[in-house]
Amino acid sequence: MSTVKVEVLLDSDWAAGSLVDDVRRGLGSHPLRLPPKWLYDDEGSRLFDEITRLPEYYPTEAERTILHQHAAAVVEASGATTVVELGSGTSDKTRTLLDAFAAAGRLRRFVPVDVSEQTLREAATMLGERYPGLTVEAIVGDFTLHLSHLPPNEPGHHRVVAFLGGTIGNLYVEERAAFLGALADSLEPGDCLLLGTDLVKPVDRLVAAYHDPGGVTDRFVRNSLVVLNRELGADFDPGAFSYVPFWDAHMERMDLRLRSESPQHVRVPGAGLEVDLAVGDEIHVEISTKFRPAGVRSELAAAGFETLELFTDPAGDFGVTLARLA
Repeated sequence: MSTVKVEVLLDSDWAAGSLVDDVRRGLGSHPLRLPPKWLYDDEGSRLFDEITRLPEYYPTEAERTILHQHAAAVVEASGATTVVELGSGTSDKTRTLLDAFAAAGRLRRFVPVDVSEQTLREAATMLGERYPGLTVEAIVGDFTLHLSHLPPNEPGHHRVVAFLGGTIGNLYVEERAAFLGALADSLEPGDCLLLGTDLVKPVDRLVAAYHDPGGVTDRFVRNSLVVLNRELGADFDPGAFSYVPFWDAHMERMDLRLRSESPQHVRVPGAGLEVDLAVGDEIHVEISTKFRPAGVRSELAAAGFETLELFTDPAGDFGVTLARLA
């Protein structure tokens, strides 16, 4: 019989307070920024799910292919019996990994971490039914804040932490270093990290992945302003902005922005802010860094991880790296 536990580390008003802090920080200085996590309200999540099904957007299916082809190798090389997933959501893709651990008789414990309590509880219950005997220790928390709350290893056992979807590419260089360092501090030698990263490829393919002809990504990014209007009483006019997906060749990342097409004075009463925008002023909403294998190894090594294997899809579009903490 499975055991399901849920630890709640976020206050009920966490989202509202965090949004205010982020908006004050991001729109109260230059360049103007909005953290990408606020893209994912119910409508944003629906739009992103639609994006993952677009023919131009390759990362989701490429990563899924990698997990299907190499999950057994991950089980063998990691030697883990506990799987931790950061930003787990419904744990859809991770079920492929969990199936491989279960087939090898090595799945003892699963630790999903996500900010959505309802989603976690539903996923934890489903997984407990899918894998009899599994212990699910779900954590309702922010993986940028609560890594120190990961449950310790059982004696004689190790963990593998799955951080998939290319999410690490949404962090700036210094944020990635801080995250990987904090993760290393929360693990023990011999524990592993399974990291999904989108790889550098021709610019036309990258831009096409974030600038679909149907405008789904445009609506997704623009929805961040709808969130501020609803949650903080802001008076942004989403139609007064154009969507600008920009390839930053120096940093090798897509930079998704909203550009003001007219002079605007915007009030954000819930954050105690007023923002003046001139024609051409931009709000940076999300970055998506693209990696080279040597760069991934270097960033992991700086945090104390030794790369064991880089798995890629047949087209070489996406990479999933298995690394062990030395």
